[in-house]
Formats: sequence, structure tokens, C-alpha cells
Amino acid sequence: MRKLKSLFSYVRTYKSQVYATIIAHILSALFTVISIPLIIPFFNILFQSDIESIAKPDSIWQLDQFLKYHFSQLLETSTKQRALLMVCLAIVCTFFFKNLFRYLASYFITPVRNNIVADMRDQLFAKYLSLPLSFYSEERKGNLITRMSSDITEIEHSIINVLEGAFKAPFILIGSILFMLYISVKLTLFVFLLLLVVVFIIGAISRTLRRDSGQAQSSVSSIISLLEESLGGIKIIKAFKAEPFQKSRFSKENRKYKNLLTRIIRKRDLSSPLSEFLGVTIVAILLFYGSQLVFTNQLKPETFFAFIFAFYSIIEPAKLLSNAYYNVQKGLASVDRINEIHGIENQIIETQGIHQLEKVSTGITFQDVSFHYPGNETKVLDAINLQFKAHKITALVGLSGAGKTSLVDLIPRFYDVTSGEILFDSIEIKSLSIDQLREKIGLVSQEAILFNDSIRNNMTFGLKGISENDIIEAAKRAHAWEFIQQTESGLDTIIGDRGVKLSGGQRQRLTIARAILKNPPILILDEATSALDAESEKKVQSALDEFMKDRTTIVIAHRLSTVKKADNIYVLRDGKLVEEGNHQALIQNQNEYYRFVQLQELSQS
Repeated sequence: MRKLKSLFSYVRTYKSQVYATIIAHILSALFTVISIPLIIPFFNILFQSDIESIAKPDSIWQLDQFLKYHFSQLLETSTKQRALLMVCLAIVCTFFFKNLFRYLASYFITPVRNNIVADMRDQLFAKYLSLPLSFYSEERKGNLITRMSSDITEIEHSIINVLEGAFKAPFILIGSILFMLYISVKLTLFVFLLLLVVVFIIGAISRTLRRDSGQAQSSVSSIISLLEESLGGIKIIKAFKAEPFQKSRFSKENRKYKNLLTRIIRKRDLSSPLSEFLGVTIVAILLFYGSQLVFTNQLKPETFFAFIFAFYSIIEPAKLLSNAYYNVQKGLASVDRINEIHGIENQIIETQGIHQLEKVSTGITFQDVSFHYPGNETKVLDAINLQFKAHKITALVGLSGAGKTSLVDLIPRFYDVTSGEILFDSIEIKSLSIDQLREKIGLVSQEAILFNDSIRNNMTFGLKGISENDIIEAAKRAHAWEFIQQTESGLDTIIGDRGVKLSGGQRQRLTIARAILKNPPILILDEATSALDAESEKKVQSALDEFMKDRTTIVIAHRLSTVKKADNIYVLRDGKLVEEGNHQALIQNQNEYYRFVQLQELSQS
């Protein structure tokens, strides 16, 4: 029940339209029920050779007598042809209003279902953006994409089917059943004993659908993940001639999904013919049993015909409820998967009493900071004590895996420290607003992260109120303006997925221009010039030198041309701080940094 409530929590925003849908369903059901007893006077009076005068019933609830009375009055005052015309008009009008309200129900619910899907995607996307980086190190992209696409579609179908099943089918069922009870309690109870057998058989099939649907959605996630990985790494796949291996992986997962889907569709498709066969079987038994009641004068023929019509009227809504149950089972499997995401707590949270940080006056201090990634107890950083002085350039040096990138990732709070604390001046980082903190930080990472959008929008990403002159000036300072002018549409050129239409150096220069445009007081350069050739590096480094003035700059670099100009250098090894000083002092010490420099010079010779 709790999961069903969560399924309908998305509907609450659109109550007025849902209420209109419910009313339309009720009215459609009402006219459906009204159409059932219309055949009683048709058979009872219209084709009788002798017309008997029928007394007016005392109450409208004597439905059989009420209809007989009015049609007998009609036949007494007009010809049979006129009476037939009136009956046909009554039937046409009844079915007109039934289908009019049926359409209005669809009319009102259509914007609801589309809005629900949009809202769910907005909420899920917002949740994705709010989750820390540690979450994405454990999750596959395909799994997240599937939740955004097919899982939400399943929930949409569930809501619509349940709305129709819950607010249309019950009224038809109740009206038809009451009419059947009115005609014959004995015959109605006999029918429902037969229906219980049908419900048991259909229910046994449906119970496994939720489990199968959940497995199918997980299998789709794996397929999309493999597809995304393969398309992203197509160059490596071809270079290592791994097409057969990757194809085998994909085919294995694809066949698994195929088998699951086949099982689900077979069960779903079985419900309709099985329901029809069981329904016909019940009708055959009903015809035989009802005929015995007619033969023994316990039931009139025309009333028995109306009873059969009423019984047929409950078959469609019964199927509707059955389909609604099936779709709810599928929908609940998807709800489980989406609620799993919404239920994840973001460990990167802001504390009460947030401090304001106008500027960094003294610097960023690490005090006994240790860190390990979630789910892995191995320390990446161990008891780090250092300071990035304000308005100075500080370099982090060390072999790959020393912990340099992990260390700088703690500054914008992509991750939180395991122990120790980070201070901005004297303010503990966790007491600062995350938005305000990240607003003051510019990041140029080793991987040039760009989006399938225009050059302009990539440069102004997340920024507001940026003028054309500012964009051009930033591009010039990053030595990107020259190649931008040579593109097809200049700043409005679409650069493709991850900037695939640009060279590695061009992509990196755009990310540097983006940082220049943000103009942050704190600048983090994580191998910012690693993708540039020697000439481009020299030009960009010159621009960066100018840009880094009067900023708190943190540089991660292997190339000595970048490191030498740093005011202070920290050397990391295996997550520990092993040396500190400027370039000249560390060379004279002839320890870790000295060996690092020798390796660099050897690799360049």
C-alpha cells in the first residue's frame, strides 16, 4: 500500500484534472449501466402480439416494471414502428453520452500523464545532479539512463491504467452486478462462483510479472551501459581487435533480456485469450443453467437476455481491472528502482548556521586530513597538513596515484574528508554554503569536459550576464579565438558530443577560456596543459601566468615548466606529504622532488 501511495504521489499536483477525469469515467460508466435494461421492454413488449396494460409502479427502483410501464404506454399511443424508432433513439443517445464522457476522460487525463512524466524526470534529474561523485563511481550510466526512460514510462502506464481501472471499471461492475442481483440472486451467485475460479487462474499468472519486470528493467540497464561504454571506447575496441569479445558480451546480455521479455509478453498475451476462453466457458454454463430457470418459469426469457447482457458488460471492466493489476505490478517494480535513487542520502550536506565567505584572505588550510573513497577502506590521503596561501601559486607534485587529484577534489567538496578538517581562513569548510564555495572556485581538469552545444554556451556554462566582448576576450587570453574564427559558425558552432569536432588541444583551450570567463578568486589547474603541443602550451601558459596573478592558485602538473614558477611546492607519495618548499630549495634537498625532476628531464631528453 505504501508503494501504491508513492505511485500516486505524482498525481496530487493535478487534482482538478484528475477529478474531471474521474467524473467523466463515472458518467461513462453510468450510461453503460443504463444501456443494459433497455433491452427488457424491447423484447417484452415490442415483439408481443398482444399488448397488456401494465400498472404504473410505485417506485422508480422497480426498474423492470418502470420500463415496461412507459414502453407499454408508448405502444398504446403509437405504432410499433414509432416505438421501435424511440427505442433506437434511446439506445443511440445512451451510447453517444457513454462515448462522449469516455473521450472527455481521455481528454482530461492526457495533460496529466505528460506532466507527471515531465515532473518525474525533472525530479530524478535533479536528484542525479545533487548526488556526490562517490555515487557515480559505483553506478553504471546505463542503469541511470534506464531509470530515466523506461522505468518512468512504466510508472506512467501504471498510473493511467489504474486511474481508468479504479474509477471506471468499478462503477460499471457495481451497476451491472446490482442489476444482476435485482434480476436473480441465485443466478448471480452461481456466476460469481465461476468467476472466482477465473480470478484465481489469472492471479496465479500475474503474481510473477512484477519479479520478471524488475529483472527485465535491470537487464535493459546492462544493455544500455554496454552500448554507452562501447560507443565511448570504440577506438580502443578497434585498436585491440576486441570486437568479437565486446559483441559476445552484448549478445549474452541481449539474449538474457530477450528471454525475460519473451516470458513477460507470453504471460501478458496469455491473459486475453485465457480470459476469453474462460469467459465463454462461463457463458456456456450460464446459458445452460439459466435456461433451466426459464424452462421452470423461475425466470422470464427477456429478463434472462438482459442478465446475459449485464454479464457481458462486466467482462470488459473486469479485463480492465486485470490489466490495471498487471500494469501496477510492472509499475511498482519501476517505482522500486526510482525510489532506490530518491532514497539515497547525499553525504555532502550543509550544516546549520552557514557562514558567509566574501574572500579568502590567508588561504586554505588542511589540518590532519585523511580520506578514503566510500566502500574502500584504503586511505588515499593520510594525515595531510598543508596550506594553500592566498594570492599565491601552490603546486602539487607526485607520481600517478599519489593522491593529488583526490586532495584538490576535497576543496570544492566533491567529497568530504574522512577525518581532519579543511579551513578557508579560519572557517571550517563544512560550515560554508556549497553554492557559495563552488562559485569562488574555477576548475580546469586534465580531461577536457565539454558538452554537445555551441562554443559560446560551453564557455559561458553556468554563468549569467556575460557579454560578447567578455567571451571574445576570454577566448583570446586562452589562445582559442584563432581556431574559433575558423570554425563554421564561430561562437555558435556546435562542437559535438564531448567536443568531438575539436582537437584535444582545442578542447583544453576552451575549458581554460571557460575558467578565465568565470574569473574565480580560487583557481585549480589539474594538468591543465597536458593535452597541448609545445607551442600551444607556451602560449596558454603565458595566458595562465597572467590569469593566475593575485589568485589563490593550486596547480597539479607533471611538466616542470608549470611547477618551477610556483611559490610553494608540496610533494606527495602514496597519499602522504613528504616534502615542501620552492623549486630551488627542493632541488638542493635532493630527495623525492629531485628524483621527480630527474625523471622528467630524462623523459624529455
